[in-house]
Parts: sequence; C-alpha cells; structure tokens
Amino acid sequence: MGLRKKGTRNPPVLSQEFILQNHADIVSCVGMFFLLGLVFEGTAEASIVFLTLQHSVAVPAAEEQATGSKSLYYYGVKDLATVFFYMLVAIIIHATIQEYVLDKINRRMQFTKAKQNKFNESGQFSVFYFFSCIWGTFILISENCLSDPTLIWRAHPHSMMTFQMKFFYISQLAYWFHAFPELYFQKTKKQDIPRQVVYIGLHLFHITGAYLLYLNHLGLLLLVLHYFVELLSHMCGLFYFSDEKYQKGISLWAIVFILGRLVTLIVSVVTVGFHLAGSQNQNPDAITGNVNVLAAKIAVLSSSCTIQAYITWNLITLWLQRWIEDSNIQVSCMKKKRSRSSKKRTENGVGVETSNRVDCPPKRKEKSS
Repeated sequence: MGLRKKGTRNPPVLSQEFILQNHADIVSCVGMFFLLGLVFEGTAEASIVFLTLQHSVAVPAAEEQATGSKSLYYYGVKDLATVFFYMLVAIIIHATIQEYVLDKINRRMQFTKAKQNKFNESGQFSVFYFFSCIWGTFILISENCLSDPTLIWRAHPHSMMTFQMKFFYISQLAYWFHAFPELYFQKTKKQDIPRQVVYIGLHLFHITGAYLLYLNHLGLLLLVLHYFVELLSHMCGLFYFSDEKYQKGISLWAIVFILGRLVTLIVSVVTVGFHLAGSQNQNPDAITGNVNVLAAKIAVLSSSCTIQAYITWNLITLWLQRWIEDSNIQVSCMKKKRSRSSKKRTENGVGVETSNRVDCPPKRKEKSS
C-alpha cells in the first residue's frame, strides 16, 4: 500500500526532496517487487528466501521440545536477505506511524521545531519498545523460561531456535538496520547523527552477538528488561512534551532506570556463568553454539558490563546538563527580577527629585536676579 506525504509543492522527480517526501512509496514498490516474484514459477524460489525464514531442520516427534514446534532453525547467510526485506517493512511502518499519528499530534499541539524532533523520536521508539516487550514476554512464557529460569542457560540443543525466537531476532535486526536510512529520511541534524549512530550500533552489536552465539534466551530476557526501561523513558518524555507539569515522572524513571541496569547486570552474570560453566564433558565449540570457552566468557561479560556502564554514564551526563541548564535559567531569572526592581527604585527616586526641583527655583535664576 503506497503512502504519499502531502506537500505544498511538487519537487523534481528523483531529486533529494522528492525521495524524502515519497520514500515510503518507493520502498513499498521495492517490497511489492519481491511479493510479485511469488506469482511466477521462475522467481518464486528466490522470493521465498526474502519473505520466509530459512535454514530450518525438521525434528522427529520423539525429539520435539516442550514448545511443540515441528521445525527448529539455525542461522546462515540467507538470513541477510530476510533481514533486508523486513527492513523495508520497518521503513513503511515507520512512515505510517509518522504520517497518520505523530504528524497529526504535532499539528494539534503546535510544538517548536526542537520539541517536534524529540517528540517524533520518542513516539517512534515508544511504539517499537511497547510491541517488542509484549512479543518478547509472550515468547518467554510460551517457552517456559519464566516458570523454569534454568532453561535460559541449559536450553538444548545449543545450535537451534524455534520459529518465533528466530523471527523475533530477524525482526529486531531489521528494525535497527532500518534506523540508518531513517537518519537521512528524517533529516537528522549533523550534530545528532554521531549519537544516533552509536545508539543504533550498540543495539545491533548485542543483538547480533546473542543471535550468532545462540544465547537466544538470555538475549531475549535482557532485551525485554532493556526495552521496558526505555519504554518508560520515552513515555515520560511524551508526557513531558505535552505538559511540563509531568516532570516528576522523569525523576521516577531515573529510579527505574538504575534498578533496570542492576537487574540486567545480575541476570547477565548469573546466566552467563551457569551457561558457560556447563558440563566439563562437553567440548567447547563456538561454531556449534557451545561457547564454553574463556574468550566467550570474557567477551560476553565485558560487553554486558560495558554497555550498562555506558548507558549509566549517559544518564549521569544528561542529568548534569539539565541541572546546569536549570541553574542557569534560575540565575538569569533572578538577575532579571533584580534589574527590574532596581529600575523601579531609580524611577521612583528620579520622580521625587524632579518634584523637589519644580518647587524650588534653580540657582542660576537666583544669581541672575
């Protein structure tokens, strides 16, 4: 389904402004190209690689897991094609939310340009984090990870995933890859691009690491915790943009943020410790999914600790900047009040002096007389 942004003027075809205004339509046409490939017998096999999950293995009924899935999946090169197609889907969904939801709210609230950019960013992330939390929690419940937490580090076989688990990771990778072209489509400021690139890159790094090392359940649990905290952050931002009286909600989010970081560290250390400790009879092999090697222990734990420290440091610097800005605003307000009071005093003093001068004749006239 094509999406067309309403504009006051029609830019030249294939110009930069034309691409920015109609990028959802262009991406929709590319997606329809893969869908039409299913119609023809010669291209159906190639189109299926982009549309459906690949690298599946049929599991006999005697070896089925408790989830009851008939097929298990592993990762491979064909996953790149699937990620590419769902990246196009993410771009279309992003444009739909922007045009039919966020733009209408912006016109009604009449935000400034700076607030409008922040509102759009928080709105897009809030929708993504909300559905990801619900989806991830559903997978954890359906695979009995919440009722039996030991499945997080003793899931077997190590090198296999269920359909819903693999589709979740494919969707996550597609979403975060789509964020790179969105920097261009949304006309992100140059000074904000490095921050956004780091933010996107960190998510891709950790999601890809959990996917390739078959730490699927651990990665899913940590993602749900992380997305829940980020969801609260952006929801507080949305309420704050609508009315500044909700600033107390931001302080409440800071407490939840710190608790979320602590829980994430504890879960990472405990899960990775039990998973990588494993059985001494198993042969460590990172290729088959048994990453019980010293390098994997150091990489996973250091990566988890580093990202938590980085996010916490960003929070501290953000709050310091806000505190400095608020203090500067208060100081400037106090100076304005003092200057106004001093002006009133001087005006009152000048009025008294002029009235006295009117009653008494000037000295020069006395000398002349």
